[in-house]
Amino acid sequence: MKELLLLLALAALLLAGCSRSASRPDVPDNPLLVEFDTPFGVPPFNRLQADHYPPAFVAGMERQQVEIAAIAADSRPPDFENTIAALDASGELLQRVSGVFNNLLEAHTSDRLQQIAQDVAPQLARHSDDILMNAALFQRIRAVYDRRTSLSLTPEQQTLLEKTYRDFVRSGAGLPSDKQARLRDINQELAVLSLQFGEHILKEDNAFELVIEIRSDLAGLPDGVIAAAAEAAAERGHAGRWVFTLHKPSLIPFLQYADRRDLREKMFTAYINRGSHGNELDNKAIVAKIAALRLERANLLGYPTHAHYILQENMAQTPDKVYALLRRIWEPALRRARAEAQDLQALIRDEGGEFALQPWDWWYYTEKLRKARYDLDEEMLRPYFQLEKVRAGVFMVANRLYGIVLEELPDVPRYHPDVTVFEVKEADGTHIGVLYTDYFPRASKRGGAWMDAFRQQHRRDGRNVPPIICNVGNFSKPTADNPSLLSLDETLTMFHEFGHALHGLLSDCAYLRLSGTDVAQDFVELPSQIMEHWALEPEVLKMYAHHYRTGEPMPDELIEKIQQSKRFNQGFATVEFLAAAFLDMDWHTLSAPPAVDVLEFERQSLAAIDLIPEIVVRYRSPYFSHIFAGGYSAGYYSYIWSEVLDTDAFQAFKENGLFDPATAASFRRNILAAGGSEEPMTLYKRFRGAAPDIEPLLENRGLN
Repeated sequence: MKELLLLLALAALLLAGCSRSASRPDVPDNPLLVEFDTPFGVPPFNRLQADHYPPAFVAGMERQQVEIAAIAADSRPPDFENTIAALDASGELLQRVSGVFNNLLEAHTSDRLQQIAQDVAPQLARHSDDILMNAALFQRIRAVYDRRTSLSLTPEQQTLLEKTYRDFVRSGAGLPSDKQARLRDINQELAVLSLQFGEHILKEDNAFELVIEIRSDLAGLPDGVIAAAAEAAAERGHAGRWVFTLHKPSLIPFLQYADRRDLREKMFTAYINRGSHGNELDNKAIVAKIAALRLERANLLGYPTHAHYILQENMAQTPDKVYALLRRIWEPALRRARAEAQDLQALIRDEGGEFALQPWDWWYYTEKLRKARYDLDEEMLRPYFQLEKVRAGVFMVANRLYGIVLEELPDVPRYHPDVTVFEVKEADGTHIGVLYTDYFPRASKRGGAWMDAFRQQHRRDGRNVPPIICNVGNFSKPTADNPSLLSLDETLTMFHEFGHALHGLLSDCAYLRLSGTDVAQDFVELPSQIMEHWALEPEVLKMYAHHYRTGEPMPDELIEKIQQSKRFNQGFATVEFLAAAFLDMDWHTLSAPPAVDVLEFERQSLAAIDLIPEIVVRYRSPYFSHIFAGGYSAGYYSYIWSEVLDTDAFQAFKENGLFDPATAASFRRNILAAGGSEEPMTLYKRFRGAAPDIEPLLENRGLN
């Protein structure tokens, strides 16, 4: 998903404004300052250097400043085209620079790029505020908005007008000058703090390593995991040993299979204490400061809390509606999780253990229980989930649904050797866009998986500007003996992120502000999460899940075991997630800065929902990057809100056929292509014929 945007990206892309830096001429040999002369206009990574970015940002801001000044000073009466559409079209250079920089900052960063980000973040925040608080510009926008009912606008134009007006109001355009000045200071400080938060977590992830010197300490671990640890050790200067890190492809298998309980505890404890060591990378003070500044900003703008400010633009609308949904699912999920904990404790006793189940035991004994109940474990599945074959399966599903074809582009510039690039075309060969895939962990990449855009689809001067999209992940790397073999979770993640990619690639919108994934936060996960449903359908597994050595498709009995175990451990999965959603909402419904320290606030939040001690919240506050370094503040609930939509929407395919052409065409037209051109519920009802029902979600998770 646009699984996690920085404030830097928001400042640059959401009608970003101008800096006050002194004018400087464009640098003629800076490749960022001219249209890219590459196939399909992809970034010329082979010619880009870090020092190209600072002058390019300045040039982009200054060029947009001229464009904005022209709109604000236009002597013609304000109308949709000369004010609203013109504003949407401004800042083309800045968006080109930001699209490249922000993606590399997350996927292939460096100390120099991080320093540039720190330097430019307050400039971009100020730059955005200069537009969004421009009185003359806002006067023209308001004049058009006040006449909106008498204008002959298309639904997309009407939406753009309304969103543009709200953007300005919600950014302080109507505030008195003293409050605007304070708002500017808050925005600049938040931009820097969010960057610092993310940089601290990246450094924490890269710093930790568990070095194992005695082979017997690897007991229980699969051969593939051991081989990957040996290669990690060699890369880190520990040849002849084994190294495990906090990156998920290393951490999760260790927690699932390592017999050494003390080492599992060491790994797990290191993971959940990231950003909380009292050193220069500690994030607790940043968390408290961000929460306080967001509250102050919301109050300045007339909202009681940050959550009220954020949710006004989402489907949920109010904190009460979010809490109501979370509680509706929490109670059955918690009952299931408690029962699962009892089952795991019974297994410990059966094996002669005399200790109480702890969080670092959950993954380990869950795998044992899965094996006992279903004769299934993750390692039985990996040989059928070779990365390249899973990716081919994802592409086949998209082809069957929407007729699109992806062909590799081996000769276009790429920013890292791990990257593979594809042209995306209609069945008749018409160009749609370009997709970059980048799947393996490295020190220069933040954790997690996400989709983003180097360039969003839109129309300019009567021509379509096709999108350039990326899918980035941290999946299991190939070893000397085996290709990349994915876990079941990694397989689902690849389908998920490609769903986001389809949302960006198949966008068919006129205006940049509304295109692709630029939709309500609790709607954006619908295209990604619905793709996960196809991944484990028996018909689809037969298409792509072939053994990496023999080429044989996954046998029916193994597929049946997957189907039987789909609801296994769903209490844990749901509770772990929902606890984080509650924590996010609690941070952002504060009506005063927290009276206790960050960890105590977190403890109180989780105690209020009776989170059982055997489960740790998915993201603790000091490393909750979604909400403190990304775009999901007061919005982490959106994954479960969107799951109500995606499970209900998938029923249409189950009813009409997994690849029913009419259903797929409707989903493409009303959801994927439409972007944010109309209200989300309007689009959803147009596809489904009715509002979504929560029952399919409860059934899917086995919670009803």
